[in-house]
Amino acid sequence: MIDLYFAATPNGLKTKLFLEEAQLPYRVLPVSLGKGEQFAPAFLAISPNNKIPAIVDHAPAGGGAPVTLFESGAILLYLAEKIGRYLPSDTHGRAEVLQWLFWQMAGLGPMAGQIGHFNVHAPEKVPYAIDRYTRETSRLYGVLDRRLADRAFVAGELSIADIACYPWIVPHAAHGQDLDAFPHLKRWFESMASRPATLRTYEGVANVYAPQQPAMSEQERRVLFGQDGNPATRA
Repeated sequence: MIDLYFAATPNGLKTKLFLEEAQLPYRVLPVSLGKGEQFAPAFLAISPNNKIPAIVDHAPAGGGAPVTLFESGAILLYLAEKIGRYLPSDTHGRAEVLQWLFWQMAGLGPMAGQIGHFNVHAPEKVPYAIDRYTRETSRLYGVLDRRLADRAFVAGELSIADIACYPWIVPHAAHGQDLDAFPHLKRWFESMASRPATLRTYEGVANVYAPQQPAMSEQERRVLFGQDGNPATRA
Protein backbone atom coordinates (compact mmCIF):
# COMPACT_ATOMS: atom_id res chain seq x y z
CA MET A 1 0.00 0.00 0.00
CA ILE A 2 1.16 3.51 -0.82
CA ASP A 3 0.07 6.54 1.19
CA LEU A 4 -0.31 9.61 -1.01
CA TYR A 5 -0.22 12.95 0.78
CA PHE A 6 -2.26 14.98 -1.65
CA ALA A 7 -3.76 18.27 -2.65
CA ALA A 8 -5.26 18.86 -6.10
CA THR A 9 -2.37 20.82 -7.55
CA PRO A 10 -0.78 19.75 -10.85
CA ASN A 11 2.11 18.18 -8.93
CA GLY A 12 -0.26 16.29 -6.66
CA LEU A 13 -2.33 15.17 -9.61
CA LYS A 14 0.60 13.78 -11.57
CA THR A 15 1.42 11.39 -8.74
CA LYS A 16 -2.21 10.34 -8.49
CA LEU A 17 -2.31 9.89 -12.27
CA PHE A 18 0.67 7.54 -12.15
CA LEU A 19 -0.91 5.45 -9.40
CA GLU A 20 -4.13 5.20 -11.41
CA GLU A 21 -2.31 4.29 -14.65
CA ALA A 22 -0.25 1.65 -12.85
CA GLN A 23 -3.26 0.46 -10.82
CA LEU A 24 -1.16 0.39 -7.67
CA PRO A 25 -3.01 0.18 -4.36
CA TYR A 26 -2.93 3.54 -2.60
CA ARG A 27 -4.86 5.70 -0.21
CA VAL A 28 -5.18 9.46 -0.36
CA LEU A 29 -4.29 11.47 2.73
CA PRO A 30 -5.52 15.01 1.99
CA VAL A 31 -3.32 17.93 3.03
CA SER A 32 -5.13 21.27 3.39
CA LEU A 33 -2.57 23.80 2.22
CA GLY A 34 -4.74 26.79 3.11
CA LYS A 35 -5.00 25.58 6.69
CA GLY A 36 -1.26 25.06 6.94
CA GLU A 37 -1.40 21.29 7.38
CA GLN A 38 1.81 21.04 5.34
CA PHE A 39 3.64 22.44 8.38
CA ALA A 40 2.49 19.70 10.75
CA PRO A 41 5.49 17.90 12.29
CA ALA A 42 4.27 14.49 11.10
CA PHE A 43 4.08 15.75 7.52
CA LEU A 44 7.42 17.56 7.72
CA ALA A 45 9.03 14.26 8.73
CA ILE A 46 8.03 12.96 5.29
CA SER A 47 8.27 16.17 3.26
CA PRO A 48 10.81 18.53 4.84
CA ASN A 49 10.16 21.10 2.09
CA ASN A 50 6.54 21.36 3.38
CA LYS A 51 5.15 20.73 -0.10
CA ILE A 52 2.88 18.11 -1.59
CA PRO A 53 2.91 15.49 -2.95
CA ALA A 54 4.70 13.04 -0.71
CA ILE A 55 4.37 9.29 -0.47
CA VAL A 56 5.07 6.47 1.93
CA ASP A 57 5.55 3.14 0.20
CA HIS A 58 4.84 0.44 2.76
CA ALA A 59 5.89 -2.34 0.38
CA PRO A 60 9.10 -1.25 -1.33
CA ALA A 61 10.79 -3.49 -3.84
CA GLY A 62 13.04 -5.88 -1.99
CA GLY A 63 11.16 -5.42 1.28
CA GLY A 64 12.49 -3.60 4.29
CA ALA A 65 11.32 -0.43 6.00
CA PRO A 66 8.79 1.86 4.30
CA VAL A 67 10.21 4.34 1.82
CA THR A 68 9.22 8.00 2.17
CA LEU A 69 9.61 10.42 -0.73
CA PHE A 70 8.83 14.04 -1.52
CA GLU A 71 9.22 15.93 -4.83
CA SER A 72 6.89 14.77 -7.60
CA GLY A 73 9.62 14.06 -10.14
CA ALA A 74 11.52 11.88 -7.70
CA ILE A 75 8.28 10.10 -6.83
CA LEU A 76 7.49 9.34 -10.49
CA LEU A 77 11.01 8.06 -11.09
CA TYR A 78 10.91 5.88 -7.95
CA LEU A 79 7.52 4.39 -8.78
CA ALA A 80 8.46 3.71 -12.41
CA GLU A 81 11.60 1.90 -11.31
CA LYS A 82 9.66 0.02 -8.63
CA ILE A 83 7.25 -1.54 -11.11
CA GLY A 84 9.44 -1.56 -14.23
CA ARG A 85 6.98 0.43 -16.33
CA TYR A 86 6.68 3.92 -17.84
CA LEU A 87 10.48 4.27 -17.97
CA PRO A 88 12.48 2.35 -20.58
CA SER A 89 15.30 0.14 -19.37
CA ASP A 90 17.58 0.75 -22.37
CA THR A 91 20.05 3.62 -22.17
CA HIS A 92 18.68 5.73 -25.02
CA GLY A 93 15.02 5.32 -24.13
CA ARG A 94 15.65 6.04 -20.46
CA ALA A 95 17.67 9.16 -21.27
CA GLU A 96 14.92 10.43 -23.58
CA VAL A 97 12.22 10.08 -20.93
CA LEU A 98 14.34 11.55 -18.15
CA GLN A 99 15.25 14.68 -20.09
CA TRP A 100 11.57 15.45 -20.64
CA LEU A 101 10.71 14.68 -17.04
CA PHE A 102 13.33 17.17 -15.90
CA TRP A 103 12.20 19.67 -18.56
CA GLN A 104 8.77 19.60 -16.96
CA MET A 105 10.18 19.92 -13.45
CA ALA A 106 12.57 22.76 -14.28
CA GLY A 107 10.61 24.63 -16.94
CA LEU A 108 6.98 23.90 -17.67
CA GLY A 109 5.88 23.49 -14.05
CA PRO A 110 7.58 26.56 -12.56
CA MET A 111 6.67 28.91 -15.41
CA ALA A 112 3.07 27.70 -15.74
CA GLY A 113 2.73 27.86 -11.98
CA GLN A 114 3.83 31.48 -11.96
CA ILE A 115 1.37 32.60 -14.62
CA GLY A 116 -1.37 30.58 -12.94
CA HIS A 117 -0.62 32.45 -9.73
CA PHE A 118 -0.50 35.92 -11.25
CA ASN A 119 -3.60 35.34 -13.40
CA VAL A 120 -5.77 33.74 -10.72
CA HIS A 121 -4.49 34.12 -7.17
CA ALA A 122 -2.49 37.34 -6.97
CA PRO A 123 -4.28 40.05 -4.96
CA GLU A 124 -3.54 42.60 -7.66
CA LYS A 125 -2.65 42.52 -11.35
CA VAL A 126 1.06 42.86 -12.11
CA PRO A 127 1.27 43.51 -15.89
CA TYR A 128 5.01 42.87 -16.20
CA ALA A 129 4.77 39.51 -14.42
CA ILE A 130 1.69 38.47 -16.40
CA ASP A 131 3.34 39.35 -19.71
CA ARG A 132 6.65 37.73 -18.81
CA TYR A 133 5.21 34.42 -17.61
CA THR A 134 2.54 34.22 -20.33
CA ARG A 135 5.22 34.57 -22.98
CA GLU A 136 7.54 32.03 -21.39
CA THR A 137 4.72 29.54 -20.88
CA SER A 138 3.71 30.00 -24.52
CA ARG A 139 7.29 29.27 -25.55
CA LEU A 140 7.28 26.06 -23.49
CA TYR A 141 3.92 24.99 -24.93
CA GLY A 142 5.55 25.49 -28.33
CA VAL A 143 8.48 23.26 -27.37
CA LEU A 144 6.08 20.49 -26.40
CA ASP A 145 3.95 21.05 -29.50
CA ARG A 146 6.96 20.61 -31.79
CA ARG A 147 8.04 17.53 -29.86
CA LEU A 148 4.63 15.94 -30.41
CA ALA A 149 4.44 16.74 -34.13
CA ASP A 150 5.45 13.24 -35.20
CA ARG A 151 4.69 11.06 -32.18
CA ALA A 152 1.79 9.96 -30.00
CA PHE A 153 3.62 10.43 -26.70
CA VAL A 154 6.41 12.66 -25.47
CA ALA A 155 9.08 9.95 -25.50
CA GLY A 156 8.23 6.66 -27.19
CA GLU A 157 5.40 4.88 -25.41
CA LEU A 158 3.37 6.36 -22.56
CA SER A 159 5.87 7.28 -19.86
CA ILE A 160 6.42 9.36 -16.76
CA ALA A 161 7.21 12.25 -19.14
CA ASP A 162 3.56 12.31 -20.30
CA ILE A 163 2.27 11.76 -16.78
CA ALA A 164 4.37 14.67 -15.51
CA CYS A 165 3.39 17.10 -18.27
CA TYR A 166 -0.34 16.48 -18.63
CA PRO A 167 -1.53 18.01 -15.32
CA TRP A 168 0.39 21.19 -16.16
CA ILE A 169 -1.51 21.56 -19.44
CA VAL A 170 -4.95 21.01 -17.87
CA PRO A 171 -5.12 24.63 -16.59
CA HIS A 172 -4.13 26.09 -19.98
CA ALA A 173 -6.86 28.77 -19.82
CA ALA A 174 -5.38 30.10 -16.58
CA HIS A 175 -1.99 30.11 -18.32
CA GLY A 176 -3.40 32.42 -20.98
CA GLN A 177 -2.92 29.74 -23.64
CA ASP A 178 -5.25 28.62 -26.44
CA LEU A 179 -4.59 24.99 -27.36
CA ASP A 180 -5.80 25.65 -30.90
CA ALA A 181 -2.49 27.44 -31.39
CA PHE A 182 -0.67 24.20 -30.56
CA PRO A 183 -2.37 21.50 -32.67
CA HIS A 184 0.00 18.63 -31.87
CA LEU A 185 -0.10 19.41 -28.17
CA LYS A 186 -3.90 19.64 -28.35
CA ARG A 187 -4.17 16.21 -30.02
CA TRP A 188 -1.94 14.65 -27.33
CA PHE A 189 -3.80 16.47 -24.57
CA GLU A 190 -7.18 15.22 -25.75
CA SER A 191 -5.82 11.69 -26.05
CA MET A 192 -4.44 11.83 -22.50
CA ALA A 193 -7.67 13.35 -21.19
CA SER A 194 -9.73 10.43 -22.51
CA ARG A 195 -7.69 7.71 -20.81
CA PRO A 196 -9.61 5.83 -18.09
CA ALA A 197 -6.85 6.52 -15.55
CA THR A 198 -7.06 10.25 -16.26
CA LEU A 199 -10.82 10.25 -15.87
CA ARG A 200 -10.48 8.47 -12.52
CA THR A 201 -7.74 10.85 -11.39
CA TYR A 202 -9.75 13.98 -12.08
CA GLU A 203 -13.15 12.75 -10.97
CA GLY A 204 -14.51 15.29 -8.51
CA VAL A 205 -11.27 17.29 -8.52
CA ALA A 206 -11.47 21.07 -8.80
CA ASN A 207 -8.89 22.87 -10.93
CA VAL A 208 -6.77 24.94 -8.56
CA TYR A 209 -6.06 27.42 -11.36
CA ALA A 210 -9.67 27.77 -12.53
CA PRO A 211 -10.45 31.43 -13.26
CA GLN A 212 -13.28 31.40 -10.72
CA GLN A 213 -11.98 30.41 -7.31
CA PRO A 214 -13.79 30.35 -3.97
CA ALA A 215 -12.82 33.39 -1.93
CA MET A 216 -9.79 32.83 0.28
CA SER A 217 -9.39 34.45 3.63
CA GLU A 218 -6.36 36.67 4.05
CA GLN A 219 -4.90 34.13 6.48
CA GLU A 220 -5.37 31.28 3.99
CA ARG A 221 -3.70 33.36 1.30
CA ARG A 222 -0.72 34.15 3.51
CA VAL A 223 -0.25 30.51 4.51
CA LEU A 224 -0.79 29.09 1.02
CA PHE A 225 1.62 31.47 -0.69
CA GLY A 226 4.33 31.40 1.92
CA GLN A 227 4.05 34.89 3.35
CA ASP A 228 3.77 33.52 6.86
CA GLY A 229 6.22 30.63 6.50
CA ASN A 230 5.65 28.00 9.15
CA PRO A 231 2.71 29.05 11.33
CA ALA A 232 4.14 26.99 14.20
CA THR A 233 7.12 29.35 14.45
CA ARG A 234 5.08 32.53 14.75
CA ALA A 235 4.66 34.19 18.13
